[in-house]
Amino acid sequence: MTKRILNSMCIIITITLFLFGGLISGVLYNKLSTNQISELKSMCQILAQAYNTGGDDYVKNIKTDNYRITLISNNGDVIYDNYMPSQDMENHLDREEITDAINNGEGFSKRYSSTLTQRSIYYAIRLDDSSILRLSITQNTIYKLLITIIPSLVFSLIIAIFLTYLIAKHLTKSIITPLNSLDLDNPLSNKGYDEISLLLNRMDNQQKKLKTQSKKLQTKKDELNTIIQCMNEGLVLINASGNIVSINKAAEQILKIYKGSIGENFYSLNCKEKFKTILHTSIGGKPIDELIETNNTIYQINASPVYSRNKVVGVAMLFLDVTQKEKTEQMRKEFTANVSHELKTPLHSIAGYSELMARGMVNDNDYPMFSNKIYNEAKRMTQLIEDIIELSHLDEGATDMNKTGVDLYSLAQEVTTGLSDRAKNSNISITLTGTTQIVNGIPQLLKGIIYNLCDNAIKYNRPNGEVMVEVKSDNENVILSVKDTGIGIPKEHINRIFERFYCVDKSHSKEVGGTGLGLSIVKHAAKIHNATIKCKSKPDIGTTISIAFPKA
Repeated sequence: MTKRILNSMCIIITITLFLFGGLISGVLYNKLSTNQISELKSMCQILAQAYNTGGDDYVKNIKTDNYRITLISNNGDVIYDNYMPSQDMENHLDREEITDAINNGEGFSKRYSSTLTQRSIYYAIRLDDSSILRLSITQNTIYKLLITIIPSLVFSLIIAIFLTYLIAKHLTKSIITPLNSLDLDNPLSNKGYDEISLLLNRMDNQQKKLKTQSKKLQTKKDELNTIIQCMNEGLVLINASGNIVSINKAAEQILKIYKGSIGENFYSLNCKEKFKTILHTSIGGKPIDELIETNNTIYQINASPVYSRNKVVGVAMLFLDVTQKEKTEQMRKEFTANVSHELKTPLHSIAGYSELMARGMVNDNDYPMFSNKIYNEAKRMTQLIEDIIELSHLDEGATDMNKTGVDLYSLAQEVTTGLSDRAKNSNISITLTGTTQIVNGIPQLLKGIIYNLCDNAIKYNRPNGEVMVEVKSDNENVILSVKDTGIGIPKEHINRIFERFYCVDKSHSKEVGGTGLGLSIVKHAAKIHNATIKCKSKPDIGTTISIAFPKA
């Protein structure tokens, strides 16, 4: 503001000085011209009177540098001139002042010389002898007069600008100090210029509106950030230049980037090149929906361009963890394939044996064997279907079954007693140890758990082997453990034995009639009871499977 006031005042003073100088020069010039003309007339009249009295000798003897004296005959010839020889001068009859003097007794004229920037004033009087006396004086033009006073004007201008600076500085300070001390947070509390009271009122109203809108925006922003940060899915908002505008915690973990990455360029991050390729394609205006596996996790990535006025201004990238979904889908495919395979094998056997018997290609002595084969295959297929139905029931959560207090030891005793004959036929001993332990569970499922564990322990045991069932408790859980001295499980297979149709040794499973679903049924039934399973096994030594049920 100081600069603007100073510039304005300097311009005003400069214009004023030049206008004032020009005006004064004009007035003085006119006054000077009037005085010079008056003096010229008086001097001419005095000389004319002296000429009429004393003749031309008086006039010719006058010595002066201020006036030019010329005597001219009535026919225009120059008789005398105190500046130039008369014989070198031309006839003056055509001069305005001479013509007027001849005709009217006196004449007056002005002539301007652009070359000399001077003006000459002439005054002529007709004498008694009809000759003409002319006096002239030369004066500078107003432009030359102005040129002569410019140094004075410039000097005055310098002094005026200096004084203007001092005045402007003081004036600006006195104006700005109250403005700088305004409390803009509370506009109505200011006391100052009445001229800005309307502005302060409008500022106060605007501030109230802005505070209300800012509070609403902040609330919405906080709500949105809370929602985004609490999302299990990763979300990244990126502008058209590739810079991160917003990112939630899930996305930071997926991309493995540090906190405070907002503003960073996505292309400079140390993440999979595939992510960068997806971003580049999406910024080009093409939406992307792809599956990418990283860190043993499968993500479905949706990259959607964000448009504004038909132009891509950013990209929203959403990371969905579909690992479980993909695994479930893969398990479903494998399950379907395995079911088809497992059912196809006994069906082919039944069909083959039946066809041989129908065509009479079997000896009478072989009928019992063929019938027994058909019966065993049908029995195996029936068991497989029953296991599949039970497993499907468990997948649905067994919601139609009610939990009740169950004595796990008594249930184990019932199962081991039922399996004792089969164990004896396989030359395997089965024993039960422990005490009465009550759990809150579904009797049918708990019985299925014990049966499948014991059944596997018998099937995959060795001759003269042992199966040891124990029911005990600790501070928090009731623990059921089934230990055998069988063939054991290699370490690389332990994590997969609870998968459906997974068999460590498929040839041995077929020999013993296993369906590959027993341990899957155990796993799902344990899950319904919130129980945890542990498996310890060494090849050729044996296997121990323990299930810990929460105490009732």
